[in-house]
Amino acid sequence: MHLTSEDRSVLDRIAQDGGRIVDRAVDWCAINSGSRNLEGLERQRQILLDAAAGLPAAPLEIPLTPSREIDANGREAEFPHPPSVAVIVRPEAPVQVILTGHYDTVYPENSPFQAVSTRSDGALHGPGIADMKGGISVMLAALAAFETHPHAGNVGYRVLLSPDEEIGSIASGPILSEFARQGHVGLTYEPALADGALAAARKGSGNFHIVIHGRAAHAGRDFAAGRNAIVGAARIAEKLHALNGLRDGLTVNVARIDGGAPLNMVPDVAVVRFNVRFPEAAAAVWFEAEVARIVSEVDPDLHAHLHGLITRGAKPFNAAQQQLFGAVKAVGALLGQHITWKPSGGVCEGNNLFASGLPNVDTLGVRGGDIHSEAEHAWPESFVERAQLSASILMKLASGEIDARAIRAAMENA
Repeated sequence: MHLTSEDRSVLDRIAQDGGRIVDRAVDWCAINSGSRNLEGLERQRQILLDAAAGLPAAPLEIPLTPSREIDANGREAEFPHPPSVAVIVRPEAPVQVILTGHYDTVYPENSPFQAVSTRSDGALHGPGIADMKGGISVMLAALAAFETHPHAGNVGYRVLLSPDEEIGSIASGPILSEFARQGHVGLTYEPALADGALAAARKGSGNFHIVIHGRAAHAGRDFAAGRNAIVGAARIAEKLHALNGLRDGLTVNVARIDGGAPLNMVPDVAVVRFNVRFPEAAAAVWFEAEVARIVSEVDPDLHAHLHGLITRGAKPFNAAQQQLFGAVKAVGALLGQHITWKPSGGVCEGNNLFASGLPNVDTLGVRGGDIHSEAEHAWPESFVERAQLSASILMKLASGEIDARAIRAAMENA
């Protein structure tokens, strides 16, 4: 594997465009696109439609079905989502690549964290600069530069930018699966791990809610007639927490209990909300059986109902993944980049792609850290670095030096 003069021309183009790649991500971060901020998500989506318009095919809008959620009173409600943005280029090409990202962030509309600043050490500090508005800017820059390569016609690709990754990709999950089935390899633009490494094996994840109904009563006049849903929720939460340590690598995080009543009233409804992480499918099956048991053992004077599901399967580092990561490491070496990887307990769209049979690298975004916190940051020099890495991967897929079909075949034989 080596860099040709045509390859170097593409890399030079990215280097020359470095300032714009950074600046547009900074501008995007000034738009609050928290997963629940529909107005902000729509503003961001319109800007991404414009940003993707320079690719060879016009961007598409893919409507998403509203997701069903449990509110603080235990009632089921629908939550709408804006469309995903897609670009489909050369679907007839011999090599097909799926590139995914998300334009929602974890920061709500009322968050005080609303703009990018530059720290004294040079890092960019802002909401979504790493996760993953910086990653989307890197992706689009790599694709635009790749299109100038003489062998670009050998590679077709599908881009999918979704509005709900930070809340589990419930609405976009079916679209991710559909796209995955049409590709040979996948590239996703989550930020690199804090030390710059790629995420290799990933755990799976699921989000669940148990609604507990009791009976309201006056806490003084008729206390004995009440059935306390909060006490029932606390007992369920304790049992869920006790599952930790019973299965290797599986963790249960009881994150929140909604409910309650005035101090002179026995509360009649509560909601326990929790997340599970697991290393393999068998652990997920075990967990679901244990949760069903816990729900069935609730006090007979209460009623408990389970909602939620496993949203992302585990992503083991199988032979196909090892082959793909090895190719990325070799490409990085051509650029003077030392590519390493390690397992992660986090989850992302890469889990969805893998579950549908697509080998993928899902941390091709910028180098940074402290994501999902008000210390989130990214290193500005990594924007060009990572765009050059992605463009080089695409060029080596186009030349056949990375054998996409063989990698996909390894996945099918795993």
